[in-house]
Amino acid sequence: MKRNKFLAALLALATVPYYGFSQLQKKLTRNDKGFKISAGEGRIHGHIKLKGVNSNILDVKISGSDTNNDLALFEQTSLSQGKGTPLHIHHFQDEIFYVIESSYKFQVGSNQYDLTMGDSIFLPRKVAHAWTQVSEKGKMSVILQPAGRLENFFVTMAALNHEPSQQEIAKIFADNEMQVVGPPMKLN
Repeated sequence: MKRNKFLAALLALATVPYYGFSQLQKKLTRNDKGFKISAGEGRIHGHIKLKGVNSNILDVKISGSDTNNDLALFEQTSLSQGKGTPLHIHHFQDEIFYVIESSYKFQVGSNQYDLTMGDSIFLPRKVAHAWTQVSEKGKMSVILQPAGRLENFFVTMAALNHEPSQQEIAKIFADNEMQVVGPPMKLN
């Protein structure tokens, strides 16, 4: 019996270097080819038209699959004046927004910020945040590091054939490493 446990432990230990090597190999064999994504285009998914939280359009510019999940970049065309995200937390990703056009209101922790064209904001992981679109139409770049599952979240929300309930939205957030902790922001 002790011999079987010893052999099982030895076998498990023997796989550790292979696993470590495969992760290192993945990093070392990272794609070394650049690529261009034209204005108004989305890479991999085309235009992702959201349902539920808002009806904005997202274009994946750089996918987590392009960077071994180190980074993701999205461009969001905002079409939902007065709407935004519920107050939520990303457990594993930092998020950066850069406003390309129009204006937005952000909440990060207990602080609120007004952003307009050219402004950026940093949202650290594990800190509750939300944003709301102030203007009729707008556009922002969204950067996540590491990429995490936000791309999957967008694809899931776009694939819905109905307007999701708040419970469905919370579950989709949770399935993608985020947590809804409060309602969306209201414009004053």
